[in-house]
Amino acid sequence: MNYLDNIIFVIALAVGFGYFITNVKKLKRNINLGIAVDRNDNPSVRWKNMAMIALGQSKMVKRPIAGILHIIVYVGFIIINIELLEIILDGILGTHRIFASIGALYGFLIGSFEVLALLVLVAVTIFWLRRNVIRLKRFTNPELKGFPKNDGNYILYFEMVLMTLFLVMNATDIHFQMNASGNTISQFVAPLFSGLSENSLHLIERTAWWLHILGILVFLNYLYFSKHLHILLAFPNTYFADLNPLGQFDNLGAVTKEVKLMMDPNVDPYAAPAEGEVHTKFGASDVQDLNWVQLLNAYTCTECGRCTSACPANQTGKKLSPRKIMMDTRDRLEEVGKNIDANKGVFVPDNKSLLNDYITPEELWACTSCNACVEECPVSISPLSIIMDMRRYLVMEQSAAPMSLNAMMSNVENNGAPWQYSQQDRLNWKNEM
Repeated sequence: MNYLDNIIFVIALAVGFGYFITNVKKLKRNINLGIAVDRNDNPSVRWKNMAMIALGQSKMVKRPIAGILHIIVYVGFIIINIELLEIILDGILGTHRIFASIGALYGFLIGSFEVLALLVLVAVTIFWLRRNVIRLKRFTNPELKGFPKNDGNYILYFEMVLMTLFLVMNATDIHFQMNASGNTISQFVAPLFSGLSENSLHLIERTAWWLHILGILVFLNYLYFSKHLHILLAFPNTYFADLNPLGQFDNLGAVTKEVKLMMDPNVDPYAAPAEGEVHTKFGASDVQDLNWVQLLNAYTCTECGRCTSACPANQTGKKLSPRKIMMDTRDRLEEVGKNIDANKGVFVPDNKSLLNDYITPEELWACTSCNACVEECPVSISPLSIIMDMRRYLVMEQSAAPMSLNAMMSNVENNGAPWQYSQQDRLNWKNEM
């Protein structure tokens, strides 16, 4: 490799990783638009959850076929890209297979990588068939039309091409290797190139090498725009997940404050708000009203649809789709981020909000709050927490609860129970015993 190749390689690395870092900063900025919450309690439990769920894929295998295939792709893709270190060093230093000097261990590693590459090719082919030929129901929901549907296929094509380039690179390089014992799969690909001259083999090998590294850099930067951002965010998302039992909800700080003021005999309930005091919003109507963990959830969503396929409301034909809730939250958060970028770091009101413009009250009130979506999610996302915060806003800020719910709350307020009976009549049923 001449110096020009080295320079071009270093420039490609700088541009690729530079753009990636820019996207990471934007991602962090958008997530931090959320309300601060403390999720640093019980670190030992959090580390265990991250190890079991994000690294160990423990929730993925609840659906064995998809789970095992996903583990193959995940493990294969990560381990194979250990070779990325060798490619980077070769590109910078102008060497060729710099780690080959370690001998038999190198052959074993390359052989293992090739077997994994083949398994990844098989797995992503099955995934493609499930999406496009078998057309599983959870991949045909309305929210997966357009880019979300294409995005899943783009990633599969990326993985197919990268694994193929890896095998072609090794197959055409066998002729130039002192020891090709590690070429367990590529040795069967090599006959495809038999009869070619050394120059032709070298050209194909170099082309595959360049396309492989450039493809990885493109893939890395595509992640920000893709559902596959969970490759990176599954780890913090599972670490910072809510550790409370399913069904336990936090009290709103704003409500607690109001109740304490009502119970304080020294507070004048009719006093005008202090100068500069801002009204505290109850619940959430836009992404800035959600907490940062909920926004992290939105970016981590894998769009796998397990939540929606398990949702009893969705199964009975209701409009609610927990997957759509997360996708809408991410889309609105991206829109807010672009607004901030366009206005030099300041959000300019755009007369839009997550509620109504993205998520309708009909969707929110269809939820049974059963937590099936939370239980099903393979990366510990909670669509329910967003639904409940938006419901709180509808009830406490807009008094826009369904008629039946308003009647129930009026009964609780007047009668001390959800039923329309006075307290004196509540035990009349025992007279019939």
